Amino acid sequence: MQEFENQPKRASMRVSQLWSWIYCHGITSFEKMTNIDKDLRSKLTKAFVVSRPNIEKKERSNDGTIKYLFCLDDNSKIETVFIPEETRSTLCISSQVGCTLSCSFCHTGTQKLVRNLSSQEIIGQVIAVYDDLDLWKKMKKDRGISSYFEVITNIVFMGMGEPLLNYEEVKKACNILMDNKGLDFSRRRITLSTAGIVPKIKMAHKEIGCMIAVSLHATENKTRDILVPVNKKWNIEKLLGSLRDDVELRNSERITFEYVMLDGVNDTEEDARRLVKLLQGLPSKINLIPFNSWTGSNYKRSSSDRIKAFRDIIIKSRIPSPIRTPRGEDIMAACGQLKSNSIKEKAGI
Repeated sequence: MQEFENQPKRASMRVSQLWSWIYCHGITSFEKMTNIDKDLRSKLTKAFVVSRPNIEKKERSNDGTIKYLFCLDDNSKIETVFIPEETRSTLCISSQVGCTLSCSFCHTGTQKLVRNLSSQEIIGQVIAVYDDLDLWKKMKKDRGISSYFEVITNIVFMGMGEPLLNYEEVKKACNILMDNKGLDFSRRRITLSTAGIVPKIKMAHKEIGCMIAVSLHATENKTRDILVPVNKKWNIEKLLGSLRDDVELRNSERITFEYVMLDGVNDTEEDARRLVKLLQGLPSKINLIPFNSWTGSNYKRSSSDRIKAFRDIIIKSRIPSPIRTPRGEDIMAACGQLKSNSIKEKAGI
C-alpha cells in the first residue's frame, strides 16, 4: 500500500479500510469501496484482484448439510462442507489438495497429495460460502467494536489434508479468521484436527492458540500403524506425551480425541478400557464417530449396540464421549468421505 500512499499513516488507514471491505462486508470490487478516493480505487483495480475459488458443484443433503466442490486457479479441486445444526453451524474446510497420510479408513487418504493450499485459498473457502449463502448480511456489531457472524459459528480444519503439514499457511489463515476487525472468530471456535504431527502440536498451541483435535482411532500401536500410518513415526506414547507436556490447557478446556468405530477392528470393550487408561489425567473429550462407508473400503461400521457399550465404559470414567451423528452421508460429505478428482501433479510431494 505504501506504493500508492506516500504517508505511512494514510497507508495504514487504507489497509484497515480494505480489510474491512473484504472481511466484514465481502466486497470484491474496489469501485464499491466508497470511503476510498476514486483515483486510488482505479489504481487498485488495475493492480489487484479480489477473487474467490469457483464453486464447481454444490450438493445439499437431506439433513441440510451442503458440500461444495471448489475449483482453484490451477484446476486443482477441494471439498468444503457446511453443517447447520440447531445451536451452531460448522464449516469444515480443507488445508491441502489430497493428503499424504494415507489413513486406511479415510476416503481422502486414497487421493495422493497434490499440493498445499495457500492461506488465501483456505480463507477463500470461508468467504465463498458466505457469498453463496448470503451470510454477510447476517453480520452484527457488538458495541461497534468487534463483529461476529450468526450463522457460521465454528470452523474446523477437518476437510481434505493434514493442517499441521501445511503449518505456515494454516497459521496465516487462522490469524485472518481470528482478527477482531474482520471475520472475528474466537480461538475456541476454530479447531485444527491432526493425525499426530508431534513437532507441530506445541507450535500450533503456542502460536495459533486454537483448539486441537487428535485423530487417535486406536489404543494399540499395531492397530494404529495400519489405520493411521504416521503412527510409525510418532506412536501413541510420543503423541500423548507431547499433549501432556506441551499443551497447556486453560480453565475448562479439553483435548478432543476423534475415534472412528470400526467393526471388529478397534471397538471391543478392552479397547474402551485401554482408551480410558491411556487418557487418564489428561483433560479429554472423546468423539465416537460411526464409520462412514465409501466405495472400495474394506471396513464396516460398528453396530449401534457396540458403539453404545463402548461409550458407556468411557462415560463411567467421567470422560465426555458423545456419539457423532453422521451428517451428509447421502452426498458423501460425512467424516472420512471427502475426495476430489485432482491428481498428483508434481513429483516429490
